[in-house]
Amino acid sequence: NLDTMVRIRIGSDDDEDRVQVNALDLPDAHSAQVMEQVIHVALEVGAQGYEGHPVGTIFVVGSSPTVMELSRQITLNPFHGMSESERNVMDPTIRDALKTFAVLDGAFVVREDGTVLAAGRYLQSGKSEARLPMGLGARHRSAAAMTAAVPGAIAVTVSQTTGTVRVFRDGDIALELRQTARRL
Repeated sequence: NLDTMVRIRIGSDDDEDRVQVNALDLPDAHSAQVMEQVIHVALEVGAQGYEGHPVGTIFVVGSSPTVMELSRQITLNPFHGMSESERNVMDPTIRDALKTFAVLDGAFVVREDGTVLAAGRYLQSGKSEARLPMGLGARHRSAAAMTAAVPGAIAVTVSQTTGTVRVFRDGDIALELRQTARRL
């Protein structure tokens, strides 16, 4: 079971407008700052969509060699060919790119240090034992299955329907953040 405290500040245009995950019991290799940024991007995608249209997506953070083995590229990877320093979620430009590329089918794969390895990945972990609440579809099932199959992988999903952001760990929902207002 995870002990979690989340602070969300809405309505500020400064750098303080961010999600702070103070105690998510992350595996040692994970960076809390990277998880904060990924969750923040997910919240923005859920609230804003893309060009006025609702968007859903998945970010899988951690255990990236195994996640890459258990997934396959289904669209062109917009991060292919970029240097590692140019594709880190700590960079505001890359966070904006993540929001733009969230319209692509498939998941983002992010290394523990924040380096985005790929976008447009089809997750095929093979495990489907996830027990999810009614109403959650293939995106959430894929995220849950990947985190059940790959120790250390954490998945963050955005529901296209509601904009709700869910964090999956070990096949279960570890955190759920509902949108209070959507600009769609």
